[in-house]
Amino acid sequence: MPEQQIKIRAKDEDVKGKYSNMMQVMHNTKEEFILDFYFVSPPEGMLSSRIIVSPGHLKRMKKAIEENITKYEEKFGKIEEAMAPESSLGFQVENK
Repeated sequence: MPEQQIKIRAKDEDVKGKYSNMMQVMHNTKEEFILDFYFVSPPEGMLSSRIIVSPGHLKRMKKAIEENITKYEEKFGKIEEAMAPESSLGFQVENK
C-alpha cells in the first residue's frame, strides 16, 4: 500500500500556540479522555484549550511524550519535576 500524505492546515493564531501552567485530566465515559489546559494567575484562571481524545490515542500520546522527554534529557540533562501547588485549587466555572 503506498504511503498517504496528509496536508495539515493551521490558522495563524493556532500556530503561535497557547501557554498553560496547569492541566486537568478527566474521563467521563469509556470512550474518551478530556484534557483541559489552563493559564492560572491567581485569583483567576482561564481555560486555554480543551482536547478530547480516545483512550488508545492518549496511550500513544503518553508514549510519544515519554520518548521526547528521554531525548530531551539525553541532550540537555535531567528535568526537575515542578512542585505541586501547596493547596488545592477549587474551580468555579463561568461560561461566557
